[in-house]
Amino acid sequence: MLLTLLRRLLRIALWFAALSAALVLILRWVPPPGSMLMVERKVESWIDGKPIDLQRDWRPWKELPDDLKMAVIAGEDQHFAEHWGFDMAAIRQAFSHNEAGGSLRGASTISQQTAKNLFLWSGRSYLRKAFEAWFTVLLETFWSKQRILEVYLNSVEWDDGVFGAEAAARHHFGIGAPYLSDRQASLLAAVLPNPREWSPSRPSAYVAERAAWIRQQERQLGGSDYLRRMTGQ
Repeated sequence: MLLTLLRRLLRIALWFAALSAALVLILRWVPPPGSMLMVERKVESWIDGKPIDLQRDWRPWKELPDDLKMAVIAGEDQHFAEHWGFDMAAIRQAFSHNEAGGSLRGASTISQQTAKNLFLWSGRSYLRKAFEAWFTVLLETFWSKQRILEVYLNSVEWDDGVFGAEAAARHHFGIGAPYLSDRQASLLAAVLPNPREWSPSRPSAYVAERAAWIRQQERQLGGSDYLRRMTGQ
């Protein structure tokens, strides 16, 4: 019975690996129609008795402003172009910080956040982290850094029911994503640690200060030159 069970589990694992790899490969070219995070937010709103309308409009890479691309990299994952999905130095620093009893700090890369937003549920369980690691490896294997960042910017949450750069720009500033200024882009990036509580259009002193820091980090990283090196263009 134990051998039969192990064989079945192995068969399930192989089917899951094959299907998930095929899905990631397809999404290398096809814009994802939505994300699991969007589904989760919709279900939550139904349960709370306050249904929300999800806002999301896809913008291809060339229509997303460099200022926003660099602001998100500067604020979320400055080693994005260098790592293979996991920033080991940041993970060690976060572990040491959390062990010392400080406020809980994460170390998720843009690749990990993209994997979680697209395919998984929220939470901090070891099971979810294991799935997140698997999908992160798949993204880094089958997608370019440009594609990962493109999907991230079109999937990340920027308020209740507001997903992606285009919906965020219209919701917070009343303009399309291509027309975001450097300051507006940095404010959008500044709220990503807590986008349902912080507002880029009505920034607190902390958010405004963080946005200024992000703009400084963008310059230190090289701005658009960083993106050209990353994409090889």
